[in-house]
Amino acid sequence: MVALRAALARMRHVTGLPVLFGGTVTAGRTVRLTELAGTTTGALRGLAIRAGSGLGGRVLVTARPGSVEDYATDARISHEYDRPVGAEGLRAIAAVPVVVGERVGGLLYGGIREPLTLGTRVLDAMGRIAARLGVELAVQAEVERRMAELETAAITRAARERPTGPERENLREAHAELRSIAQEITDPALRERLREVCERLGAPPGPPPARNPLSPREIDVLSLIAVGCGNAEAGERLGLRPETVKSYLRGAMRKLGTHTRMETVVAARRAGLLP
Repeated sequence: MVALRAALARMRHVTGLPVLFGGTVTAGRTVRLTELAGTTTGALRGLAIRAGSGLGGRVLVTARPGSVEDYATDARISHEYDRPVGAEGLRAIAAVPVVVGERVGGLLYGGIREPLTLGTRVLDAMGRIAARLGVELAVQAEVERRMAELETAAITRAARERPTGPERENLREAHAELRSIAQEITDPALRERLREVCERLGAPPGPPPARNPLSPREIDVLSLIAVGCGNAEAGERLGLRPETVKSYLRGAMRKLGTHTRMETVVAARRAGLLP
């Protein structure tokens, strides 16, 4: 997972811990370790951390950070995972929960191969990175949910006429919102899938539209102009300066042979580039 891998890279930079690993919750409140950095064996890869078992299992249940100075001898945790931890040579380990919405959606670990205290500074830094990851995963989960709904809507639309009235306006609002959200997605595969769904929402029923002359950014801008955003609001939602929004709008006008904002929106809709 791209977001989890990026979080481990941030942890290494901020904490300096040599061994980092983590995973997200699967069925049955189990975290499967899928991302590792700094390990020298494959002992931890794919390990399933069950709720209540070991240091991570305790963190999973309490939703609070935890650490041990010497994993193998610490009496506060159960020791189901001594063998893989010992095979990797880890002694001191810290674990923090990744909270997604109102539940623990994953775990981040950091460790060293000496029996030393991993202090508050390390746990606080790991906690901040875990919080950021939790927000990213929540955004991705919401995007996935919305995309599933919109993919269903796109399939349904293919078998009937274009929606009218409030249904059409809701579709346009969703299209503009999802194109804005796409700018925040770090996972390139998910971002590309999101763009593909947006293109399907814009396409009219029947044969595919002619070649698209507009760039993705020009369509991003037009999708927001189409739902009533000014240049400043469109720029804020897309992370662009108003002057840059104007430049993309001018480019779209030139390519579509139009002269006003609304004329450009209408031309884009007729070409099947906007819903």
